[in-house]
Amino acid sequence: MIDYSKILTPTIQEMKPSGIRKFFDLLETHKNAISLTIGEPDFTTPWHIREAGIHSLEKGRTYYTSNSGTLELREAISEYLSRKFNLSYCPKNEIVVTVGGSEAIDAAMRAVVAPGDEVIIPQPSFVCYGPLCTLCGGVPVYINTKEENKFKLTADELRSAITPRTKLLVLPYPNNPTGAVMTRAELEQLAEVLRETNIMVLSDEIYGELTYGMRHTSIAELDGMRERTILASGFSKAYAMTGWRLGYLCAPRELAVQMLKIHQYAIMCAPTTSQFAAIEAMRNGDSDIDMMREEYNRRRRFLVSGLRKIGISCFEPEGAFYAYPNISSFGMTSEEFCKRLLDEYNVAIVPGTAFGECGEGFARISYAYSVDHIAKALDRIEAFKKSIG
Repeated sequence: MIDYSKILTPTIQEMKPSGIRKFFDLLETHKNAISLTIGEPDFTTPWHIREAGIHSLEKGRTYYTSNSGTLELREAISEYLSRKFNLSYCPKNEIVVTVGGSEAIDAAMRAVVAPGDEVIIPQPSFVCYGPLCTLCGGVPVYINTKEENKFKLTADELRSAITPRTKLLVLPYPNNPTGAVMTRAELEQLAEVLRETNIMVLSDEIYGELTYGMRHTSIAELDGMRERTILASGFSKAYAMTGWRLGYLCAPRELAVQMLKIHQYAIMCAPTTSQFAAIEAMRNGDSDIDMMREEYNRRRRFLVSGLRKIGISCFEPEGAFYAYPNISSFGMTSEEFCKRLLDEYNVAIVPGTAFGECGEGFARISYAYSVDHIAKALDRIEAFKKSIG
């Protein structure tokens, strides 16, 4: 018999599986459960975007594209970023089309992080940053953001975490799971710290279109920050295109051409059909975003208000489509709370600890679901609360 423990690398054996998927997979044994677990829009990809993908198939456009993606799509991304966020990237050599935003994050990590390099990661945050850093031989340095600071990274926290080995700062805003958003003034405070260093920024802006009551600002827009920022984004959240698996990274040419090499050898190119659909999304999808954002905003207000009426404290999210209620008053761990809620009342949410140890005492609830779906879940959460006093 082969001893696979001696075959597999220690790094991969020590890596924990996603805490999000753990609770999603539990739904298989809870057939009537209401799930508020996954960050996936419940909207179908708008028809005109699907039609563009279908039309590309009908035209026989089933070939490989350039490794960077079609020039037409890269031009559309460049125009979109300029129009929406005042960012300027050359479509010829500063944009790479990837398989989802996740590949963009992976390529950025692998291009920048060498063994022993430290990567500062604010938490709670999405689950991939730390493991991808570790796979590169890097050392994750976690900063536990605080509810009293609206889960935002502060300049003092950043400054205190920097060492001579710090190579990269991950900036995950708008934030999953908290819904926190960094204002331009707050980003400027971080930029003041970073300008004194050689540290790069990996800015994950996948939720950049989903902010409520304010415009998203990219740190790359600030003076002196474009040259030290890798921007990762994609089409999944803003355009309800999760299954199309398409994203992109933007960076100064000297960085982009290196990340392109990683993409060439690992992926070749992103799906051709998806790229043609994405061109249509970028050029004619603004009204779709506006409609979906308005509906998410309605669900956001409904969910947060409902939790507070029940007596569950909840920070008001300003972006993305998640609420992050404080459940510490229930006197149980986050995992125990979520497990009992699922087993006893058939409602699935995600423990805050899936997004870092500082998530103890919190849970993530996705409102990428209908108001009726959320309302039923709130009724069951209220019944659960009453059952335990």
